[in-house]
Amino acid sequence: MGTLISSLNMALQSMQAEQEALSTTTNNISNVNTPGYTRQTVSFEETQPVQYGGMLFGNGVALGQITSQRDNLLQTRFEQETQQQSKYSSYLGTMQQVQTLFNETTGNGLQSSITSFFNSLQQLSTSPSDTSLRQGVLTSAQNLAQSFNNTANNLQQLQHNADLTVGQSVNQINNLTSQIAGLNVQISSATVTGQNAGTFIDQRDQLVSQLSGLVDVSTIDTGNGSVTLTTSSGTALVAGNQSFQLTAQTNPATGLQDIYSQGSDITSSLTGGSLAGAIQARDQTIPSIVSSLDSLASGIGNSMNSINKAGTDLNGNAGGAFFTVPSAGSTGAASSIRVAITDPSKIAGSLNGSAGDNSNINAMIALQNQPIVNGQSPLNAYSDLVFQVGNDVSTAQSESTSAQAMVQQLQNQIGSVSGVSINEESVNLVQYERAYQAAAQVSAVVSSLTAEAINLGQTVTAS
Repeated sequence: MGTLISSLNMALQSMQAEQEALSTTTNNISNVNTPGYTRQTVSFEETQPVQYGGMLFGNGVALGQITSQRDNLLQTRFEQETQQQSKYSSYLGTMQQVQTLFNETTGNGLQSSITSFFNSLQQLSTSPSDTSLRQGVLTSAQNLAQSFNNTANNLQQLQHNADLTVGQSVNQINNLTSQIAGLNVQISSATVTGQNAGTFIDQRDQLVSQLSGLVDVSTIDTGNGSVTLTTSSGTALVAGNQSFQLTAQTNPATGLQDIYSQGSDITSSLTGGSLAGAIQARDQTIPSIVSSLDSLASGIGNSMNSINKAGTDLNGNAGGAFFTVPSAGSTGAASSIRVAITDPSKIAGSLNGSAGDNSNINAMIALQNQPIVNGQSPLNAYSDLVFQVGNDVSTAQSESTSAQAMVQQLQNQIGSVSGVSINEESVNLVQYERAYQAAAQVSAVVSSLTAEAINLGQTVTAS
């Protein structure tokens, strides 16, 4: 049955509930600009009514739960898209640096060096015995060899830089997984005891998002608020309160770092995050470009050597090697090619032995249009290489832009669910404030009535 005391208790309960709601709203407003913060809402529950005779009397309100407004499906999709966007961005960053090595408009690239070399031979054919023209051929040949050397060395440096990124990423991954395992413990403890673990979950989501930027991650909810993290291929990263450290070990065959988990090499199974992008550039694209460059250097070098050996020089002697290139295969040709001739008279431009004969020089010039590089002419082979690099960059740019747009869209969707709206929180603030004031007014009225009842009782007793 309703009494003044029960009414006072209901008013006090209401004030306490509204005070907690006000505190939650204030916390939301305070964190409006906090990255990763998830908006919290409160729920109110009617307390168990009191039965008196055949009637039920309401017994006030109680605060239900404080709930973080998050959409786990959107969060999972966001992490997946982050993995791909980070992969494309990492790969693109390296490939844009590779592309600058083949930019003819800025003075880089090999096309001008190849063209200048054959042009110098063309000039020499007009006066085969001219020493200055012969020296011009050697200078152009040295410039060509140096261009090959520089491009190959720069590619090797970019590969080395990508390898350094791999090692750094492994350290970052281990740091993040260790923190996530620690948060798993805090979240599970709070969940079991019925406390709000929203703050810890926000922190963990932020760390998982950072981890997704580094490596492909799959998240499995194991109950009690804890999660298990693996790579997309199933390699364990976090399980409950335990994190599994990755290690980077130098491969003696390549000199590059392979990634191991619990003794198993997982390098080739990584498919997402900036780590996968660095590995793709390091292990696939750059080696492919170097191989094409080696074939070009080897094709020009070996073909020139064969023709020079078939002729005679200004001294009437049989020609020797024009370039120094690997004797077996083309591997390493671009980085090691050198001009073997130092004396201009050793250029074997004649086929009949006379100083004025340019027959062998013409044979050298003809190489410019012959299929000496995997069935292609030197310039066509080089053009295909440049096209492939440009195509790789263009594709990566397109994929990165598309993935970034998807990440942004998911961020907006998550924000609409989990983000703090100042307007909405302001409305809630006023609503909870007025409810608190009304409950306080009830409390004041009941207190006044109670005092009057007590005074009335004392007056009756005295009379």
